[in-house]
Amino acid sequence: MNSKFAIRLLIPCLGALLILNPQLTYADQLSGFLPNQAKTIVFNDPDARQQLLITLKEKSGGIRDVTREVRYHVEPEGVVRVSKTGYVTPIANGQATITAQLNSITPLVFPVQVSSFEKQRAVSFYNDVIPQLTRAGCNSGACHGTPAGKNNFRLSLLGYEPRNDFEFITKESQGRRVSPAAPETSLLLRKATGGIPHNGGKRFEKNGAEYNLIKRWIQEGMKYDPENDPIVERIELFPKDRVLPRQSTQQLIVMAYFSDGTSRDITRKAEFKPNQPMMAEVDEHGVVRVKEFTGTTSVMIRFQEHVAVFMATIPLGKPTPNLPKPSNFIDEHIFAKLKVLGLPPSGECDDATFLRRTTLDITGRLPTLEQAQEFLSDKRPDKRTRKIDDLLDSTGYADLFAAKWAGILRNKAGGNLEQVARETFGFHAWIRSSISSNKPFDQFVTELITARGKPGTNPAVSWYRAVKDPKDQMSDIAQVFLGVRIQCAQCHHHPYEKWSQDDFYGFQAFFNTIGRKEVYKLPEDDIIYHKRIVAVAKNPNTDRELKPTPLDEVALEIPAQRDPRIDLSNWISSPKNPFFAKMLVNRYWKHFFGRGLVEPEDDIRVTNPATHPALLNALADSFVKSNYDLKEVCRTICNSRTYQLSSFPNEHNKDDEQNYARYYPRRLTAEVMLDAMNDTAGAKNNFNHQPVGVRAVALPDDSANLESFFLRVFGRPQMDTACECERTANADLSQSLHLINSYAMQKLLSAPDGRAAQLARDKMKDDQTHINELYLHALSRLPTQNELDTALKHLKKKRKQSKADPKKLSMGQAEKDAYEDIIWVMINTKEFLFNH
Repeated sequence: MNSKFAIRLLIPCLGALLILNPQLTYADQLSGFLPNQAKTIVFNDPDARQQLLITLKEKSGGIRDVTREVRYHVEPEGVVRVSKTGYVTPIANGQATITAQLNSITPLVFPVQVSSFEKQRAVSFYNDVIPQLTRAGCNSGACHGTPAGKNNFRLSLLGYEPRNDFEFITKESQGRRVSPAAPETSLLLRKATGGIPHNGGKRFEKNGAEYNLIKRWIQEGMKYDPENDPIVERIELFPKDRVLPRQSTQQLIVMAYFSDGTSRDITRKAEFKPNQPMMAEVDEHGVVRVKEFTGTTSVMIRFQEHVAVFMATIPLGKPTPNLPKPSNFIDEHIFAKLKVLGLPPSGECDDATFLRRTTLDITGRLPTLEQAQEFLSDKRPDKRTRKIDDLLDSTGYADLFAAKWAGILRNKAGGNLEQVARETFGFHAWIRSSISSNKPFDQFVTELITARGKPGTNPAVSWYRAVKDPKDQMSDIAQVFLGVRIQCAQCHHHPYEKWSQDDFYGFQAFFNTIGRKEVYKLPEDDIIYHKRIVAVAKNPNTDRELKPTPLDEVALEIPAQRDPRIDLSNWISSPKNPFFAKMLVNRYWKHFFGRGLVEPEDDIRVTNPATHPALLNALADSFVKSNYDLKEVCRTICNSRTYQLSSFPNEHNKDDEQNYARYYPRRLTAEVMLDAMNDTAGAKNNFNHQPVGVRAVALPDDSANLESFFLRVFGRPQMDTACECERTANADLSQSLHLINSYAMQKLLSAPDGRAAQLARDKMKDDQTHINELYLHALSRLPTQNELDTALKHLKKKRKQSKADPKKLSMGQAEKDAYEDIIWVMINTKEFLFNH
């Protein structure tokens, strides 16, 4: 490829005001857009193309893509051709003008100049052929892009190894895939066009643009690109974002910028992929069509290893007036977007709901009877803020978040309980102590990453027992503390990110000087130390040795005597780190709302944008300014009106799943649910190697999973990976059967010293008081009149049965049975099983 291929787009942006259209308002405008602020389209190669973009700017402030609604006319004919979709193709040297007209509005005018039409350039294997194969899906992971390929034909994943692809196409299988003497008979073309059977089906049309380009490359001798051929340095997308009414469309333009200073329209060579197909779809011409769902969605654009993202905001209707008054900056961001979306939020939750919600989210337990009674009777206007502070200072807060981080950091005992219990218990105790004392999070991470010695004296070193391989150590640190899933780059360039194999191994080098001194028969006492060697890692694909390199940074020069993990931890916890603070606040946002601003919460990348980018930045900035105070993150979130919205939808937000127009109910986690059931039924846990009554949320490792069917079936993580996706919140039949009709549930309810038995024996309080207290225990609220009447009626029925046959059913047993039934019903309600 040479500079003649480029479309040179010159001078400032073309735009025009249009006069009155009877069907449009007085101030409506049309504007035409060309990249690079160009006024004239200049083609100097017959292969050059240019997509036009015509926008209607309405008096109301809205804008609408009308690229496919205007009529195009070329004068004089014979220089360029313009399709109905605004795609411009040169057909001869010369000058012309393209006019674009909508109804009776004064047309837009685009000057065009075509030169060197007779000088066809050579087809570039890397810049032309590979992108066509990628766009057609030939080198995807589901097709020939797998390591083994398909049907004895392999390609590198998404064309990231073009030199290998050239060898695969031209030389493997004795070169039978391409035929220079008769290009149209090449297997590469015949299979892709359906000329002969192909498991992948028809990928492009015979004599279409893709076909003709690859055919020409074969005709030209199937050459690999010269060393000095220009390469793509970046791609750019126009527009980058839009507010789009439901069921509307938007034309995109993708430009590639080359190392020789030229640029070209690659809209019909790039690959488009919507992140949420249920919200938007995109065709091969770069036209996005949004659907009925309200919210924000994105489309990933990929060309070679370069990516860009288009963001579409889809309103429900007109902007919403009279939103609630914000309590803090979270509400300012959330409510501003709800206003744009025309999506009214639900009202504020009541006190009982707030108490139960925050207590479960901050401490992992239900409010006690006394806490519920005290809070509901409290008349102080700031009682919610006070309650949040009380909960953050409680032991329950440390228990819950220690359990969260123990799972993420793989505090796994497995089946070797006797050998590793001391270590897993110690590691959990260190995590819990750090949470309880509100240790700054940057200090916590530094102590973990730089840990050395043995678990008995430095519990943080236990992480290196669970994660032994330097590649796994690097991958876990990147995912847990940076939100970067870099594992894919171990074998090939990351398919959705900028990370290369060099990035992977350069980051791994930070862990390549870790030594492990084994203690005979006491693996839990293995000593972790720094080997005092120069840290490097070798890229196995290139044999290149790489120095320790932070992500998106330059390599570091670290002397042999210095542990490179110190430099790594300094970089990770730096206020300037673009990943660290965002990762933490996004993870905690998901804890409280059930979904991250970026989802999944540990996959923060350009091609997976946040639903509220400015809010994510604001939360991260606040976290850094607070000196990495984890409690302050929780406090800020819980004090927001957004968090305190009701979970009951209104007529507008019932389908909302990403804009926080209401609180999203979440099923209780396995440990929290088990503890809540015990608290309601007046029972206690009894796990092996643990004191009787220990709360499930306070368990230090995974060992209880082996003995507890409940914890397993309700999705407690096995702690095998650093991903919180190990924890499941899905509902299934086995869970329902366990809650409705299991021996364990019957045992829980019918315990001789359980709550049902206690209530049956308690003659100091009347039935209504007992029922009221049961509801406060389980749901933090008093029963409705209907609920109260139903419960009292059931008690009366059981007593009547006892009176009818006291020998068969004593009065005490009848009352106990009645309370068991009532508790059983309450535990099986969605109101109990979900945090709402």
